[in-house]
Amino acid sequence: MPKTKHKSVSTMPNISIIIPAFNEETNIIPAFERLSQALNGENFEIIFVDDGSTDGTALKIEALSQTQHQVKGILLSRNFGHQAALKAGIDHAEGNCVISLDCDLEHPPELLPQMITLWREGAEIVVSKRNNSPKLSLFKTWSSKVFYTFLNLISDVSVEPGTADFRLLDKKVVIACKSITENELFWRGIIPWLGFTTKTLPYEPSQRLNGESKYTLTKMIKLSLAGITSFSIRPLYLSLYFGIFFATTSFIYLLYALGVKLFTKESVSGWASLIASVLLIGGVQLFILGVMGIYIGKLFIQSKGRPQYVIRQTFP
Repeated sequence: MPKTKHKSVSTMPNISIIIPAFNEETNIIPAFERLSQALNGENFEIIFVDDGSTDGTALKIEALSQTQHQVKGILLSRNFGHQAALKAGIDHAEGNCVISLDCDLEHPPELLPQMITLWREGAEIVVSKRNNSPKLSLFKTWSSKVFYTFLNLISDVSVEPGTADFRLLDKKVVIACKSITENELFWRGIIPWLGFTTKTLPYEPSQRLNGESKYTLTKMIKLSLAGITSFSIRPLYLSLYFGIFFATTSFIYLLYALGVKLFTKESVSGWASLIASVLLIGGVQLFILGVMGIYIGKLFIQSKGRPQYVIRQTFP
């Protein structure tokens, strides 16, 4: 029977860094260099998760893993999305704490020592909170504020505005995250839902190092819908309230029209307003069906039991 190699306690990494990467070949080396400087003196591993890149990202990760023993690579079979890539990294992390950040270095690696200090002082989760910066576009600042306000208004968890997927998790939190089996992941909501001791660390976002952001408007809207529908059924109640309101209003209008027809010699005028009312009610009905469809679709996908991601290759 072949012997299985086990890592000794001394060689196990204390800190795991997870970096999802999608078409980030020009940022792999700079990210490693800045992280190595920030973690000087620490026992760490860096896990790059290639989320189905179509450029040379995978080759860069593989080459780096061959020369740097701290670097590991996970290649997903296709683009499963940023949240699934984070899950892949969490599932394969071996450190006593796990830190996730973006490959474009908008999340400054120089903040890591402060995160680690807070963790060693007892924090089980350290989340970063982005300060308002003139570097950010007006649209991004406004849309982020609207999203978090709406999310906290209708959901059952409280997500602090300005937070992102730049955070530190203690090992006990990581173990809990590994047990998550949802297909549509929204870590910004899952982490506060877990309920561990949390510290918040403000930071100034850096400029993207190379390339363009992969978070298009469509992806942002999809992530927003995932967050809203993953932690509350209040949109369904809202749909019910809309339905009750317009059904009651329509019934009252029907009684008015019948009264005019039966007890007066006048006819009910205003075809334009009638058509407008029909279109409005029809629009509300489509909205309600859309909301219900999202929830039913999530149940349908979850019922299949498919994995959250598929790995093509790992290295070293």
